[in-house]
Amino acid sequence: MMSAHASATVRDRTVLVTGGAGFIGSHLVESLAPTNDVRVLDDFSTGDHSHLPDDVTVIEGDIRDPIALQRAARGVDVIFHQAAVVSVSRTVDAPRQTNGTNVDGTVLVFEQARQEDARVVLASSAAVYGHPDELPVSESASTEPTSPYGVQKLTVDQYARLYAELYDLPTVALRYFNAYGPRQQGPYSGVISTFFEQARADDPITVAGDGRQTRDFVHVSDIVRANLAAATTDEVGTAFNVGTGDRISILELAETIREVTDSSSPIVHRDHRPGDIRHSGADVTHARGTLGFEATVDLETGLKAFADGRRIGPVRDRSSAVDSGTDPDMQQ
Repeated sequence: MMSAHASATVRDRTVLVTGGAGFIGSHLVESLAPTNDVRVLDDFSTGDHSHLPDDVTVIEGDIRDPIALQRAARGVDVIFHQAAVVSVSRTVDAPRQTNGTNVDGTVLVFEQARQEDARVVLASSAAVYGHPDELPVSESASTEPTSPYGVQKLTVDQYARLYAELYDLPTVALRYFNAYGPRQQGPYSGVISTFFEQARADDPITVAGDGRQTRDFVHVSDIVRANLAAATTDEVGTAFNVGTGDRISILELAETIREVTDSSSPIVHRDHRPGDIRHSGADVTHARGTLGFEATVDLETGLKAFADGRRIGPVRDRSSAVDSGTDPDMQQ
């Protein structure tokens, strides 16, 4: 039986969503806005104003700017920290610069939260695990990241734990597996959106490596539910996997998308990417038992909804596209 956290809600609170105009952040904002005083801090490097409801307070700025952060966080009860550079390839190309956003910026968020006595729900990543020793991957698995992105997420994941232990700051880290859903934009839109775009144009569907690598794709509406549960749980100072517990190979994903779009696209293979992991899949036992969270959208449903232009669950789709999101370069 699911616990009360399974349908957790946050209401009558003052909340800040960093990166709130982006992919996951905007869906979180949309869920929170009807019953809370919501603020968004975003530099709009990848986010979009059109993703935001009219009744939220928007502060345009960088999380590394202490003045902007202080203004956005003043008097808040909860900070949902979504802002990050999520591209593995960008962190490989520019480790120092991306570390400034992903690590230094996050520490500033934790410090500001201490000033406000606010809970922090942190967007972490399955990238912290690197090549798993066994599948599915539990939160107690070894952490040996294969990219600067994974190192950066592991660092802030551990900072979340330490801030809870050293400073009594309530923190929860959510280790997202491969997110997908509406609104992810830009050159790092992810493998699902890329495959759909290629299939609909009858262009070759390009698969990295042999395509036998596997991923656990989790819909953004489920990620929102996990964030709400993390904002209300008593179990702080810990990390939770956010995935479905199911895996699919990238080659099978390409074949499925070709079928649902009735495409004649050939599937072609390109070089394996540096820093890419072979297999990834979540053990969701901890999240199920402690947060009362379990994914509700299976991949087949999500892909069919994309093909039909239908929205899923509580997510009010403002676009016709369902894109892959967090850690897009891990998705093949």
